[in-house]
Amino acid sequence: MDIFLIILSALFMLVGLLGCILPALPGPPVSYVGFLLLHFTDKIQFSTSQILILLLLVVIAQVVDYFIPILGSKYSGGTKWGSWGAFAGSVVGLFFLPWGLILGPFLGAMLGELLGDADFKTALRSGTGALVGFLLGTVLKLALCMYFIVLLVRSLI
Repeated sequence: MDIFLIILSALFMLVGLLGCILPALPGPPVSYVGFLLLHFTDKIQFSTSQILILLLLVVIAQVVDYFIPILGSKYSGGTKWGSWGAFAGSVVGLFFLPWGLILGPFLGAMLGELLGDADFKTALRSGTGALVGFLLGTVLKLALCMYFIVLLVRSLI
């Protein structure tokens, strides 16, 4: 049974890693399920604090993933219009997978700034900030999922 759980855990972690890039799968939560499966084997045990801290990191990663394009827009010189546009673009982008996830925050921030009477240069900067924020969120999710895989490999060696 342990071998089955270890193989299933590895599959969940790999699917979670793919989920960081593919929009239909929530990467970190899927990898976390793989981590929990690994914990339920007789050969590998993690402390309660490790389990709870990693769960907290997964929750933070999921929440940050939705709000980081908004922050990217804001900190690149955008206004509330751009921040709300980035949020709306992120939501609308979900309906136009996979490109909508990438272009949604960018176009939403640009459109929001333009609706708020900003010039094109400011709108472009705000959209670029939202895009950079989205990419940063993806990198953070990838790093977390890679950490789960490192835990898997380290515990098997």
